[in-house]
Amino acid sequence: MSGKIKYINASEYPKEVLSKGLVAVDWYSTECPPCEALAAKFEPLSEIYGDHIQFIKIFRQENRELADQLDIHSSPTVLFYKDGQLVGDRLNGGIKRSELEANLNSMLSDETVKAIKNKIKITKTNCDVIILGGGPSGLAAAIYTSQAKLNTIIIDTALPGGQVKTTHLVSNYPGFIEPVQGFMLGHYMSEQAKEAGASYRAAVDITNINFNELTVTVDGIETIHGKKLIVATGASPRPLGIKGETEYKGQGISYCATCDAKYYKDKEVIVIGGGNSAIEEALFIAKFASKITIVHQFATLQANKQAQEKAFADSKIKFIFEHEPREFVKTSRGMDVVIEDLKTKKMRTLSTDGVFVFVGMKPNIEEIKDQFNLDKWGYIETDENMLTKLPNVYAVGDVRSKQYRQITTAVSDGTIASIAISKQL
Repeated sequence: MSGKIKYINASEYPKEVLSKGLVAVDWYSTECPPCEALAAKFEPLSEIYGDHIQFIKIFRQENRELADQLDIHSSPTVLFYKDGQLVGDRLNGGIKRSELEANLNSMLSDETVKAIKNKIKITKTNCDVIILGGGPSGLAAAIYTSQAKLNTIIIDTALPGGQVKTTHLVSNYPGFIEPVQGFMLGHYMSEQAKEAGASYRAAVDITNINFNELTVTVDGIETIHGKKLIVATGASPRPLGIKGETEYKGQGISYCATCDAKYYKDKEVIVIGGGNSAIEEALFIAKFASKITIVHQFATLQANKQAQEKAFADSKIKFIFEHEPREFVKTSRGMDVVIEDLKTKKMRTLSTDGVFVFVGMKPNIEEIKDQFNLDKWGYIETDENMLTKLPNVYAVGDVRSKQYRQITTAVSDGTIASIAISKQL
């Protein structure tokens, strides 16, 4: 037992959960990185809140029947109970400390919450290398610095793996004869970094970064100081910026085929874009959807020739060239997409069940971009050793200014930065 936590099984659930006052229950599994990330938050919170709320952990793999009854199908899942009744949010996946605290606080009086907050102390941790971001570039850097016996801490607002986690299949990463599932490639990298000795602060809120002092504060409770800092925050899908996009994101508009293609079995979808991501993801969506219409602004595709050939050969995939979307409108069926013919300037409307947008990426540096020299596209400029204009601060991977952004080039960046750092330290 760690913290003020009680481990129970299904037979004890009625007594220890349903017959108690305030209870927080963590359904966990083994060999589950999100569960490990949650444990690092759940256990210390049990020490803080444990006098007021009972903290329970139950092993999902050995209590499947009860898990199914409670509609629990992913690990971890955290449920909150008050007098035997479910309250608050059902949390799962990469659960943040702030989400746990919000639900725990909602179960208590304002006076009690204030007293608890007064007990929370900010801790200080020292290390050699801080890595902001757990994608391929950050993980590659961590493998090298950890193997060089440098104390390395990876900080990520999500779970390790980066964009590669949402890629269906990766067919061009060296060492894999057959295409490897993206989430597994990310998992292998993460486990290798962990085995080398790297520590993680995963699914956290970054509440402050001081590049001059090389400190990062996570969840408002831990300030980590490093001798070197690597920015590996990656990039995110670039939005179109048209009417209806923000309103209907996640309600018919998606940016992740791996996440959402399964919801369009035997349905029709529209894919916006014509680069590698758009075409390769369209081929994946074709495993589910009955028809795919690709809308592209140019007269030809920009994807690699192999992907183009597969797309043109797939009878499910149709193309509309030299058109751009101008508006998304929610309908009873799904979505209407208003598109403009770039040659005639005429508008027309396409009706579909869902839309996938793949029109490039943007660097994840919105809160820190003023600290760096940026290129005209907003990416961080570095020297050949990945060093930015700031002393002891490096930038690697998709966040960095460069011509090509691939998993292999991200890993290369991380390798170069880590070797440079290892020689200095």
